[in-house]
Amino acid sequence: MTRHRITSFGDTTLPEEQQRSLRRAIRVQIVGLIYLLSCVVVVALVMGSSQAMKVAWIEDLLSLIPPIAFLVAARFARREHSREHPYGFHRAVGSGHLAAAVALFAMGVFLVIDSASGLVRAEHPPIGTLQLFGHTVWAGWPMIAAMVYTGIGPVVLGRMKMPLAETLHDKVLYADADMNKADWMTALGAVLGILGIGIGWWWADGVAALAISASVLHDGITQIRNATRGLMDGRARRFDDSAPHPVIARVEQLVGRADWVEDVGVRIRDQGHLFHTEVFVVPRERVARLEQLERMREEIVALDWKLHDVVVAPVAVVPENLRAPQRE
Repeated sequence: MTRHRITSFGDTTLPEEQQRSLRRAIRVQIVGLIYLLSCVVVVALVMGSSQAMKVAWIEDLLSLIPPIAFLVAARFARREHSREHPYGFHRAVGSGHLAAAVALFAMGVFLVIDSASGLVRAEHPPIGTLQLFGHTVWAGWPMIAAMVYTGIGPVVLGRMKMPLAETLHDKVLYADADMNKADWMTALGAVLGILGIGIGWWWADGVAALAISASVLHDGITQIRNATRGLMDGRARRFDDSAPHPVIARVEQLVGRADWVEDVGVRIRDQGHLFHTEVFVVPRERVARLEQLERMREEIVALDWKLHDVVVAPVAVVPENLRAPQRE
């Protein structure tokens, strides 16, 4: 990997903090993938006929999709723009986000139907015994141990990824971290289902599986909504999609303070890690000098590393939907 590719997104050189965060995020994702693969193997070895364990195993498989999507998207986003791709490859992040979201949604629908049908049919999943180091033990104990192993790691990984997602403004990484942080609920639900079977509550396993499935479906719906908004050129939002990005107001305030600007409108769309930025200004004297426009563009670029492909255009009238201030 060349130095250029690890220190930039396309032709935008990253600040030192973002460079460190990108390298760290890649390392964390690779380590996380190795760990998640081990979880898939461990759960497959002990899941038996438990519906909750089956659903937990499938969710572990699904957990592989976001980190893979992040690594692929990060690699594409570092490519420079070309004549064929004049805007660069930053949309790879949004594409990866949508692919992971659709996979989550589809599997969530399947798991909810599968879990609910098991409850309707009143299936009684048996948990027998097995020989472990020369001793006969209830098979539920290895299942619970496996759930503890698969439940602790994602919480730690999620807490490591969340600040990196904010620093890099990476929504695929955020979606992955959010799923990781919630994985302890999957493990806890599976443990409760196993213990329920152990004390004779046949329905506990199915209820736990349905709860886990509903969580997967909810994650899928949420992430599809967020990914689609970005790909449809919605207004740039924070890395967690909780609110419009504050850099929009900062650009409006910066341009509005210029003594030669009468009115301003700002249009910023999220291309992945970077923001395509268009600024429409109405000059007071109805004439804007090239030096003024270029100086304004440089000041805007200096506001935030994410502001990319900044265009400052003089216009006679700012479109009504772009008039500052923009509010929810």
